[in-house]
This record gives sequence, structure tokens and C-alpha cells, in this order.
Amino acid sequence: MELWDIYDKNRNKTGKVIDRNSNERLKEGEYHLVTEAIIMNNKGQLLLNKRAKFKQKYPLMWEFCGGSCIQGENSLQAILRETKEELGLYLNEKEAIFYKTLRDDEAKDFKDIWLFVKDIEIKDLKFIDREVIDSKWVTIEEFKKLLYKREIVPTIDFNDEDYKKITENLIPKIRNT
Repeated sequence: MELWDIYDKNRNKTGKVIDRNSNERLKEGEYHLVTEAIIMNNKGQLLLNKRAKFKQKYPLMWEFCGGSCIQGENSLQAILRETKEELGLYLNEKEAIFYKTLRDDEAKDFKDIWLFVKDIEIKDLKFIDREVIDSKWVTIEEFKKLLYKREIVPTIDFNDEDYKKITENLIPKIRNT
């Protein structure tokens, strides 16, 4: 059972909790919280992960690590849990850089996007929960090609502008502190 806290359009908890697998659906003005990690190495490459064949939505497509926040979790706690479950990757709070929040009225979610700058060897990743079957580092040009070929999950909210903001503005500021 996976329980979700429900939020209103202003991201205030409503006190309502639903089971992800129940027949109950979010009503108008109700949202749940999801999180996503952009993991970038010091070469500026992005870590993509391939979804398992059994996944109901977007099987065998590439994505960033992420998922739903469970009851009582904030998005940072959730992304640290998700990277551990999906990749066997233990990141810590000190490595996390908050990037942005998006509200999707159609999907009925708030998505918090976190950035991690870390050099990781693909061979060191362990696909513990079997939701991910492969990972690879890609350049922004390779990312755009995969996006154009529709091999990347369409719910990813990342583009050239984000890449430029991160590599030209955010990361240099962090390195200078």
C-alpha cells in the first residue's frame, strides 16, 4: 500500500490521504506531490534510466529518477528514497540542490525537481526494485535526440533552457560558495 498526502492548489496539505492503488481518484483542485532528480556529472552529462518492460506507463523509455512522495515525506526525503530504491544510489541531503517546482493541473501533481552534481560509475548502480533496467550518461545533444525520437518519458520537464540555467548559472554559483 502506498499512501499519498493530498494538497490543494496552493500546495497546502488538506489532511486527506489516499491509497495510490485504490479506485479513488483526485478531485478537481486536489494534487499529490512527486519528485524528480536531475543527476549531472562534472562533464555536464545527464543520468538517464530505462524503465522496465512491466511498467504500465512508458515501458522501456528513458527518464530521470523520480516518483511519488508517500505520506509524511517531503520531496527531498522522497527523492533520496527513490534513488536508493531504483538505483541503489545513496545520495545525501547536503548534495541536493533544489531546482524548481511545477504544478500540473492535468496530472494533478506538484513536481519538485532536485539537482545532484555527482560523478557516478554506471557499473556501481544496482537496480534493486527492478523498476529500472539500465542507466547511461548522455550529453545534452544525445538527450535532445532521444527526446526527438520519443524515447524519453514525455512527463520529463527538462529542456535546453533548463540545461543552460543549471550549467551556466546554478552550478558556478554553488562552486564559488
